[in-house]
Amino acid sequence: MKKVLVADDKDTGRELVRTVLEKAGHEVFEASDGEAAVVEALRIQPDLIILDIHMPGLDGFGVIEKLRREAAFLHTPIIALTASAMMGDRERAMAAGFTGYITKPIRLDALRAEVERLLA
Repeated sequence: MKKVLVADDKDTGRELVRTVLEKAGHEVFEASDGEAAVVEALRIQPDLIILDIHMPGLDGFGVIEKLRREAAFLHTPIIALTASAMMGDRERAMAAGFTGYITKPIRLDALRAEVERLLA
């Protein structure tokens, strides 16, 4: 069982991802904003983080910047979760340190595949 942190300001987004991951046998932790995501990540040291890019306050780019400064998170897989699917958005996320990218609305098969790829 792997520990996965899901950070999204939308309850429905977190619930959907939680359901899929728990069915796959993972232990899921949640954060509803960027600051809480940083605190929770430091507390639980997850094996994988799924991080919404657009959150009020500290956004996903701010969260990943803070986490990647910590030695414990240099190699932790972090998936960007976003409704932004414009040209260049994926490349911008990967350049910022994300290791995966999933667009909303979430395709469950894509979510499962990305999680399993990064936890393999």
